[in-house]
Amino acid sequence: LGDLARAGWQGIDHDVVSGSAQVVSAMLPDPGLRRLAALLDGFSAELAASCPGASLERIPVRRWADLWARGMLLTLPGAAAAPATETVTGRLLPLGVDVQEHATAAQAQVHAVFEPADGGTPRLVRASVSVPKPDTVLGAGVWQLLRPHMTLLAAAGEGRSMDLTDMPVTAEGDLIWQDDHARTGEPADAFATARVALPTAATPPTAPLDRHPVRLAHPVFLEGYTAEQDADDETVTFTLAGHRLAVDTDRVPAAGPLTPKAVAASGACIGLLRWDDGRFFLQPLAVETTVRKKTVAVHAGAWAGGTTDKAGAKAEKAATDAVAVLRERAGRLLRK
Repeated sequence: LGDLARAGWQGIDHDVVSGSAQVVSAMLPDPGLRRLAALLDGFSAELAASCPGASLERIPVRRWADLWARGMLLTLPGAAAAPATETVTGRLLPLGVDVQEHATAAQAQVHAVFEPADGGTPRLVRASVSVPKPDTVLGAGVWQLLRPHMTLLAAAGEGRSMDLTDMPVTAEGDLIWQDDHARTGEPADAFATARVALPTAATPPTAPLDRHPVRLAHPVFLEGYTAEQDADDETVTFTLAGHRLAVDTDRVPAAGPLTPKAVAASGACIGLLRWDDGRFFLQPLAVETTVRKKTVAVHAGAWAGGTTDKAGAKAEKAATDAVAVLRERAGRLLRK
């Protein structure tokens, strides 16, 4: 990070960027440094793909400055310390799954409403799982890497609730997921949850370190809107009560059946309201659309627990083959 500050964006070259590899490798084995290591790994890969900086026609100054500043903040002692937690018992009702990935890592974050067993106020919570991945595993294949680490993904994909017992949670609403504190519950329709439970759920505060607009994402439910899709660039816009809201279909993951076309044909949507570059926009997590005169729900995380969908099953098989080959090669190297 210091080398980048001295070189400037136009001064970056492969010699400057390659210096991060040794640092990242040394940090990854330490759980306390893994968050920063993952950020630096992705950031350095992005910079390496843009070298040399002097030849760039356009420099993404705001994005790179944000990533640099984020990395620098995470180097401060205590900045990434484990947050204080309490334990909760009750029912978890999933709303949707947000999937993010780059070449060497993937993350799934389940947004949900938690209903305490003691009848207290429902609250919005999140549960996340992150894994390193080879760049040959793409699309629906990432579920194979994520699924073994969090049973909640299967429940969310199958449309079921989960019963939690003494599950750790932070004041910011992040569940510190432990499979032995959860069991699969009854069927729970995400749209029923969005219509009934979401409006009454309390929103937790956001930790100061996480108050960057790019990180803020508030679950919302919309219906009664009209949807338009631009014929040229296929961007989607919702119009609700006279207000136009941009829909970021680029954030819809390839690891699920939700498509921009389904979003444009929808009449109800569960999504994450985000703010970036001076405007609000919506990231769809699930939509209700009409197929053959029947209302059908399409979820971005529908394949999280497995799928019989032809495209999803094909992608999973390709990922299985790729992972098997990589494991066999890794085993061969370790034997040597």
